[in-house]
Amino acid sequence: MSDKKLTQKNWSSWHHQLHKEILTKKILIPKGSNILISVSGGKDSMALLTLINDLKKLHNWSISVWHGDHQWHKKSSLYALELKSYCEDKSISFYLDQANKENTSSEEKARDWRYKKLCERAKTLLNKNQQIDNVYLLTGHTSSDNAETFILNLSRGSNFAGLSNIEGKRLLENQIFLIRPILIFSREDTRQFCDDMKIPVWEDPTNSDLKLKRNLVRKKIIPTLEVIYPGCSARINNFSQKMSKYNKERNDLSELAYLYCKDAKGINRNLLNSMCIEARCTILNKFLKEISTKQCSSKNLTKLATSIYEKNKGQINLHEFLKIVWNKNYINFEKVKM
Repeated sequence: MSDKKLTQKNWSSWHHQLHKEILTKKILIPKGSNILISVSGGKDSMALLTLINDLKKLHNWSISVWHGDHQWHKKSSLYALELKSYCEDKSISFYLDQANKENTSSEEKARDWRYKKLCERAKTLLNKNQQIDNVYLLTGHTSSDNAETFILNLSRGSNFAGLSNIEGKRLLENQIFLIRPILIFSREDTRQFCDDMKIPVWEDPTNSDLKLKRNLVRKKIIPTLEVIYPGCSARINNFSQKMSKYNKERNDLSELAYLYCKDAKGINRNLLNSMCIEARCTILNKFLKEISTKQCSSKNLTKLATSIYEKNKGQINLHEFLKIVWNKNYINFEKVKM
């Protein structure tokens, strides 16, 4: 980065941090990428849009904006038009989808609707230009979102995967990647950035609705925890990152254990039974996934692992067409005769 660029009026420490993150993680948003940014109009997404637009020439990116009008408040259509005008003034392509209230009647439905529409728009871009290899969908999730998600998932009783941090990059569909580049910032960072850079925002008033679970965690629970234990949001975020690494390590080690127990005759029962109940359930689950797409509940996995451990011989019907059988030495599948 030249000294000239570093002293540009619109270049900030936030630009520098994100630019450094992208250079360090080259596969996050590769040079020459086609980017579709999901912009709600709030501080997080407006900070993301500004940063990516300012950095696009350095990375030869082509960017477009998508906005989803959830119809959650009376001014939503006006906000959409103002955001469209803002993007047009900056020569940024703008796409808008308007939801039916049925599609956004809950947080979960609204999220599903957003990602469905984002993928549809991404496919439109791919079809419009056959030279495009991939489309990168960018969302304005921050480390603060990560802490909120952790608390929500912990309260729901999620497993290790649910307590892991929000992924920075994942494949949604063929040629469509979901990227969350500003997880390195907190919501306070994006607020400060928008204030310092005089960036307009269109805050959805429903973000203050405490009937929505995430808003309740954001507005009441985390601030209360911050009073009791200052800095707890950052520590929760760091812990969720550790959980993510632990989950990846656990998956890799369980794969090795699975390969250790399996041979041409099936799963070696004696090797399997030498492990703790949790490891036995994980290995049996991997074995089940090889032959069936239907999920087996943790309760049923525990029951199966216990039966295999206690009885030298037995069988259990898994589905209407499949059963698992075992003897003193091996565990295998058999198709149920109709």
